[in-house]
Amino acid sequence: MESAAIREAKEETSLDVHLREQFHSYSDPDRDPRHHTVSTVFIATATALPRAADDAREARLFSMKHLPTPLVFDHGRIIADYLRYKQGTATVDIFSLQDLQR
Repeated sequence: MESAAIREAKEETSLDVHLREQFHSYSDPDRDPRHHTVSTVFIATATALPRAADDAREARLFSMKHLPTPLVFDHGRIIADYLRYKQGTATVDIFSLQDLQR
């Protein structure tokens, strides 16, 4: 799974990423209206600027305060979960059973 994440980052953004940790897997059947998808999110670093590649039309950087809207699928939730984690909330509290059932 890690090698696939590194490969996809390279294909879509031209970035060589270093995976720091696996954050969470999202698997709500309603997260993508086309079909049930599962996304595993990794926290990663890179040292260059992204460039669109493969099937990505463009790649840009955004500050957390100026994210584009709307975001597709449940990506807003994923970013919100990550920000809670960065602020020190334990993943067990972010991903409690009650939170997963919302």
